[in-house]
Amino acid sequence: MSSTCCGVSNVFDDAKAREDLESYRRKGPSDSTVQLIDALRERAPTLDTLLDIGGGVGAIAHELLANGVMHATLVDGSASYLDAAREEGAHRSTNVRLELRKGDIVAIAADVGPADVVTLDKVVCCYEDMDALLAVSAERARRLYGIVYPRDDWWVRLFIAAENAVRRLKGNDFRGFVHANSAIDAALRRAGLTPRFNARGAWWIVAVYERVGASPSST
Repeated sequence: MSSTCCGVSNVFDDAKAREDLESYRRKGPSDSTVQLIDALRERAPTLDTLLDIGGGVGAIAHELLANGVMHATLVDGSASYLDAAREEGAHRSTNVRLELRKGDIVAIAADVGPADVVTLDKVVCCYEDMDALLAVSAERARRLYGIVYPRDDWWVRLFIAAENAVRRLKGNDFRGFVHANSAIDAALRRAGLTPRFNARGAWWIVAVYERVGASPSST
């Protein structure tokens, strides 16, 4: 869920990374992450390359590397989360197929290549400049684009506002964002992506987009 933004190290630190890695090892990915992975695999059973932006401990990368993906690149702004992803990759003997990049995808875009599928799982809610994030990430999706983001309903906005208020009082610069759901969809459509799957939970929306006309054999 992490991305390079103000205060990221105050939220996605060593303790949080360890907690999330242990949770992943005990219980597997979260329900919304599983839903995203299943939707991607249903749409395209074979995918050679993955770019997971804000991938945290690497749940999506680890799961897809175990199910046919040949190479995964994980970009995250938290060194602690990248260390956790590296540790899990070593545990699974997949580190040779897992590339880890530290930074903000918008800032390091020139150094990150395209992939068959691009994923952003609970990342857009950590990023203020939604348009820039979606434009850069969508541009790198050859075939599929998977995203999990919060609903823009009043109860979600109220909760995020309360969290931000508490962080402000504690001197933490990190902020969460609830972007208009229609604006997210519009940005991805402008980038040439067509919606193929959309599931609305109580909190999260899981969506998959496709680049129409993309060759199934693109690598």
